[in-house]
Amino acid sequence: MRYVGIDLHKERITVCVVDQDRNVRQTRKFPCADPARIEAFFAALGPFEAVVEATASYEWLLGRIEPLARRVVLAHPGKLRVIAESTRKSDKLDARVLAEFLALDMNPQAYRPTPRQREHRALVRHRQFLMKERTQVRVKVRRILSDSNADRRDLFARGGRDHIAAVPLSDSDRFIVDQMLIQLSSFEAQLAELRTRLRQFATAASAAEQRHRQVLQSVTGVGEVTTEVVLAELGDIRRFRSAKQVVAYAGLAPGRRESAGKVRELGITKQGSPLLRWVLVEAAWQAVRRSAYWRGIYRALKQRRGARRAIVAVARRLLEVLVALLRSG
Repeated sequence: MRYVGIDLHKERITVCVVDQDRNVRQTRKFPCADPARIEAFFAALGPFEAVVEATASYEWLLGRIEPLARRVVLAHPGKLRVIAESTRKSDKLDARVLAEFLALDMNPQAYRPTPRQREHRALVRHRQFLMKERTQVRVKVRRILSDSNADRRDLFARGGRDHIAAVPLSDSDRFIVDQMLIQLSSFEAQLAELRTRLRQFATAASAAEQRHRQVLQSVTGVGEVTTEVVLAELGDIRRFRSAKQVVAYAGLAPGRRESAGKVRELGITKQGSPLLRWVLVEAAWQAVRRSAYWRGIYRALKQRRGARRAIVAVARRLLEVLVALLRSG
């Protein structure tokens, strides 16, 4: 049996092959632009297992070598501290460490989303991108109108375009605002099309996924956007052993530092999915506004910890409720 560590980069891969005694048999480099050559190398190895770090673009490589391998392991890059903290870091060394860990069956494994979940994440994250771009355009239009003392709260509601057209602006500002409004219309059209695509995607879901959507949207403060983000980012809830693991994955777990018997609480870790963390905080605000139960929790926490920490704590508790519902149905 051969054990293959793969250090993957955008333009090339470095491959290290070791045997069961962790002796290096060969080390090779291949350009990513020549996948046929990579596939031929792995096909000639005989029985082998392979490991690659869960970087941004690993799927194309796994698609090539998975049919040839006994097993392919997706390694968690954040937990491979021996590589990340090495003072003698190189592509060859990284590939060798991965191969040796694989021979010892010590690689910390990362979660690999299913093809459907990858599609879901792509759609949900693209919606977030479009919303962010739309917000930036709106902010720029507001800034220009503010210079003329013409900004108002309903600027982008019905009738707002007529107000913008009536504001006396310089020729340059009018040109910029007109271009911004064209972009804004384009973003609105893309978002509408994307909403339709997401709803079509939801109709093709399994019965279990459809039940998950229904139970999530039964919670106060949780709407369509929050539901889609939670399902896309978490994937199979059974991969988490506890709600605490889900909270940590969302980056909502508070940090803690202990030294010489003294304990100091830190802010949240902010690790994991920033989109999931953002949508949960937004949902927490909605829950506080609409539910006396959540409002009471928020006010009690606010008196002790302040508004920002209180809403994060509500978001954390809300996530724990969502996890319980996903597990129980």
